[in-house]
Amino acid sequence: MTFRILMTVSMAGLVLGCATREQPQPVAPEKTPGQLLADMPVTRSAEDFTWVHDAIVRGPRDEKKIALIFTGGSYGDGTSVILDILDERDIVGAFYFTGDFLADPDNRADIERMIDTGHIVGAHGHAHLLYAAWEDRNKTLVTEEEFATDLRQNISDLMDFGLSREEVIWWIPPYEWYNSEITQWSLEEGMRIFNFSPGTLSHADYTTADMPNYRDNETIFRSVIDFEEREADGLNGFFLFTHVGAHPGRPDRFYDRLPELLDTLSDKGYTYISAHEMLEGAPLLPN
Repeated sequence: MTFRILMTVSMAGLVLGCATREQPQPVAPEKTPGQLLADMPVTRSAEDFTWVHDAIVRGPRDEKKIALIFTGGSYGDGTSVILDILDERDIVGAFYFTGDFLADPDNRADIERMIDTGHIVGAHGHAHLLYAAWEDRNKTLVTEEEFATDLRQNISDLMDFGLSREEVIWWIPPYEWYNSEITQWSLEEGMRIFNFSPGTLSHADYTTADMPNYRDNETIFRSVIDFEEREADGLNGFFLFTHVGAHPGRPDRFYDRLPELLDTLSDKGYTYISAHEMLEGAPLLPN
């Protein structure tokens, strides 16, 4: 009798345990590229943005707001300096990296810091391929397969840092250079291209003294201020772009002037928002 009671209690506990054991949650199916883009609400008209080759290069101009964007490939000497500058001012930066940059162990701590402190981290092409000819932008230099394979690898590298697929939809092409065909291929991969706003020389911070297009820090700084003072809309809706590092052959580093530039523009009434906030609500294409 005692044996039967013990067995009954034991079996009851086993059944109860089976009934109450936490069951594994089903894994949500991976979204298709089309679903990723369809989930992005459109709340503004295409006319609110400036487009080049079907990709956005400037946000709405109705307010004095600027988004800071950065890319990194071979050099990252200014990354931690830039992060300190942004964090001191409570500014959310957007950083876009190549596969080499992401794979370099010397960069890992800075990338993890960006993610942990709420900055945007995104794709800049795995192998930093040149997509379009410099002399004829409409001439595409890669096949669709080469493009897709490279971009998918870049996305995979980013997800290895714990980012979700939805967090890396917006990206900046290698060399900040692309054409409408590349924009279309990007959309087919569930990715959206945007680029820096033209008009200043901030992108020339990579140049070295031996280059014919070399621009020193003062020239770059003045180009931003002069553009702001010259244009009717100033820097409203601007994606202000610089690199996170430069070749050792450059005698000065523009990130050393970044605090002065940001404070000067703040004194002019500008506020800084994230690139994603600037892009929020944009349609997929200009028409």
